[in-house]
Amino acid sequence: MNLTPPQRPSTDELRLLADTGRWNVISTVAASKAGHIGGPLSAMDLLVALYFGQLRIDPAQPRHPERDRFILSKGHNAIALYTVLAQRGYFPESELASFDHGDSRLQGHPDMKLTPGVDASTGSLGQGLSAGAGMALGAKRRGLDAHTWVMLGDGELGEGMVWETVLSAPRFGLDNLTAIVDVNGLQQYGWPAGESDRFDRSEPLGHVDLGAVFTGFGWTVHDIDGHDFTAIFDAFDAAEAARNHAGRPSVILARTAKGRGVSFTEGTYTWHNGVATEEQLRTAKAELLEKGEVR
Repeated sequence: MNLTPPQRPSTDELRLLADTGRWNVISTVAASKAGHIGGPLSAMDLLVALYFGQLRIDPAQPRHPERDRFILSKGHNAIALYTVLAQRGYFPESELASFDHGDSRLQGHPDMKLTPGVDASTGSLGQGLSAGAGMALGAKRRGLDAHTWVMLGDGELGEGMVWETVLSAPRFGLDNLTAIVDVNGLQQYGWPAGESDRFDRSEPLGHVDLGAVFTGFGWTVHDIDGHDFTAIFDAFDAAEAARNHAGRPSVILARTAKGRGVSFTEGTYTWHNGVATEEQLRTAKAELLEKGEVR
């Protein structure tokens, strides 16, 4: 049985999914007393768009051989992935309450041996794109109709192993490989912000023309607003249209805001991780859930 892309929800439906996902992130981390906040919130729109409007997957058959693959290279943002996997039906949303517990399937970093829907164990930054290139190459050589997607953080691009894959992927003609860089502008630590920076610390690669760099290495570049669902799907469609004939991998540079959607976390480097207080949770719930309830 071949898998088909899902019918894309409306923008309003996607926004509700994303905001509910953001609430699940901040409330789950608060309940578990540990976890990351800023990166999961910046990536949520991209993940919701992927899982509800792009990936050819079947939650009932998480190891289907023809499925598209997704690797969260910035594995410390696992709670965002778990939230979307739960929404998509890989496991009950109630299981999010076990996040980061010792006997849980939902560890602080994704574990492909534990969690349905996780295609690669990640956590050591910089390794996910290499794994994705291997999956894409394997799919080509085995004749599998699969597209491999990898999400990295902009701070993660400081890892040398990323650039080894950026260099080699075009030489293998991996047009069935798409990287998504969550360019959220903040790391856990960093230099003080300059005049051209967006937030309260200097952007990891904010002074580098990433599009020109990837183009020079032989990638097709799509530079978008990572919170605009129309722009996200336009980039996804372009990457999909290039699959298996363009000879070049694609990269989507998604400009996002770290901590997106919550007033006290957005654009603030100290919320790379953290545990919200009861008062902060009330604020977050009011800001994220338009109808005052989780769905």
